[in-house]
Amino acid sequence: MKKVLVLCTGNSCRSIMAEALINANLEGVEAKSSGVRASGKVNPTAQKLLEEKGIWREEYHSKTLDTLMDEDFDLVVTVCDHAHETCPMFPRPIEKLHIGFEDPSGKEEVEYYKTYEELETLLLPKVKEVLDV
Repeated sequence: MKKVLVLCTGNSCRSIMAEALINANLEGVEAKSSGVRASGKVNPTAQKLLEEKGIWREEYHSKTLDTLMDEDFDLVVTVCDHAHETCPMFPRPIEKLHIGFEDPSGKEEVEYYKTYEELETLLLPKVKEVLDV
């Protein structure tokens, strides 16, 4: 099983959506997400969208990176520029992938669907390619 860490600033929207998409679509890959400065809550519109798509899991929640530092990840994916710029050093070398996505938080619901579709069409193929799965 390959392990992916999806990192963004607040871990409330984009990284949670990416985590859910990877877990639902990439066989042999387990994704977790965290935030550089986690908000402590999942964006309700993002959660609603993931529930509609049938890929929401109750274990998805906003968490800080220090809760996952002991895990061995095969890939770290940053989905916002701030997380990319402040991505911490890990105990061992880990492949990194950065694709920035606009944060839909606080915008119209349609923006969440756009971000979801971008994560699905841009991020999933790249993760699959990097991990060779």
